[in-house]
Amino acid sequence: MLAALLAATLVFSEADAARAYATAEGLVAGHTPRDAGTAEGFAAATYLMDRASAAGGDVRRDRFTAATPRGTKGFTNLECAVVASDERPWVVYLSHYDTKAGVDCPGANDGASTSGLLVALTGVLARHRRDLPFNVLLVWTDGEECFGRYAPNDGFWGARRAAARLVASGRTVKAVIGLDMLGDRDLQIILPHNATPRLRQAVLAAAKTAGVADKVAATGDCVKDDHQEFLRAGFPAVELIDFDYGSRPGLNDYWHTPQDTMDKISAESLLVAGRLALAVLGELR
Repeated sequence: MLAALLAATLVFSEADAARAYATAEGLVAGHTPRDAGTAEGFAAATYLMDRASAAGGDVRRDRFTAATPRGTKGFTNLECAVVASDERPWVVYLSHYDTKAGVDCPGANDGASTSGLLVALTGVLARHRRDLPFNVLLVWTDGEECFGRYAPNDGFWGARRAAARLVASGRTVKAVIGLDMLGDRDLQIILPHNATPRLRQAVLAAAKTAGVADKVAATGDCVKDDHQEFLRAGFPAVELIDFDYGSRPGLNDYWHTPQDTMDKISAESLLVAGRLALAVLGELR
């Protein structure tokens, strides 16, 4: 019943998908590179903050420092809370916006696509905050990409910070939903094994509700991404990602390369991703 009601009310439209794509396009055109802990990364955060604010969000900047293999660096997360009622539990949506340091990669799909998607989701959620069954926190993380190899002091800095802040807040959290690489023109969303099982089932049910079941599949593979920092912190979490991103299936030759450009992503794929992301709200129990 809740899923059907929300599907009729909380609509992610073609105009919302166009907003997501345009935001990603502006991020790539004006803020490449946007490596973690750099002035360029800070400027990218400001751009996203302005876009999300224009969409109707109350966006706050969280600046922090952390130890890295290249010394102490400054990072910037963005947080936008859409509050339906103080008594309701929370759902968190995540996307990183940084590019891979030391690599010539515009990050159109890997970072920009889902950061633009969060901006568009902000607009939809803000317009319908009174209809929401949960409060929603949208988080754009800095420092998802590692400098060398993932380790406690390398990569996922923004996610660790956001997870720690969520623990300190004492909020009741129904779900943390990681979004990454969902703009791929040849979209096939996977749900990695390293996730909360009930949330994987909720996403599969949401895919049917949203009419995009042919685009979503659970997998036995594990994917390292921001969501796992929330799992470590004790929160239920799931990842939505298309990790087959290349010139032919299985090659993945666009990932972390100069080929990760805007012509490889589409508003149509972001429309699918946006509808799925919102439909999940109706399947949470």
